[in-house]
Formats: sequence, C-alpha cells, structure tokens
Amino acid sequence: MLKGIFLIFLFQLVGEVIQKLLELAVPGPVIGLLLLLLALLLTRSSKRSFKIELETNLTVASEQLLAHLPLLFVPIGVGVVMHLSFLESSLLKVLAVIFIGTVLTVGFTALVIEKIQNWRTVDD
Repeated sequence: MLKGIFLIFLFQLVGEVIQKLLELAVPGPVIGLLLLLLALLLTRSSKRSFKIELETNLTVASEQLLAHLPLLFVPIGVGVVMHLSFLESSLLKVLAVIFIGTVLTVGFTALVIEKIQNWRTVDD
C-alpha cells in the first residue's frame, strides 16, 4: 500500500512542480492525476511485471483511501456549520449550484463509465 500512496504523491508532486514552473491555472494535483492517467495508458498494452505491480499497488492504495474518504468531509461540514450565517443570504443559489453540479457530475460519470465499458468490450 505504501508504494501505491508514494506513486500517487509522486505524481501529485510532479504536477505541483509543473504548475508552479509554468504558472498554469490548473491545480497541480489535477496535472499529476492526468500524468498518472497518461502513464497508465502508455503502459496499458505492456505485459511486464512492473506494470502489473504498478496497477496492483495503485489499486490497493486507492481502495484504502476510498474506504476512509468520508473522514475528509468532516472538516468541510464543520466549516459549513460555522459559516452558516454567510450562507443564509444566498441559500437558494447555493442549493441550486449543488443540485446542478451533482446532476452534471453523475451524468458525466455515467457517460465516462459507459465509454470505458464499450472500450473494454472492443479491446477484448
């Protein structure tokens, strides 16, 4: 699991460095995530042991991180409760943005999953 977390943090660090050097508007972790995706896509057809180990380590680390993901929402919830007075004046706007963002995210995720499943059936 430590190797997988190290790889995730390594790609995040590389993304941060690229973002700082090139002064991009895109956050460093997003750049790192795209680089990790690119690395996985480039090694997709490889049958070498390092690729299998890479995927295994990333899968284990990802599953462990996702298991504890709800803990990351606790500080956000506390922050919202502490600043509730600021939200009262624009509550309907905030709720509309949350609703629209959720619907768009679910729809986009469904499309991506459908494309990936179609992509996998074509490759198999």
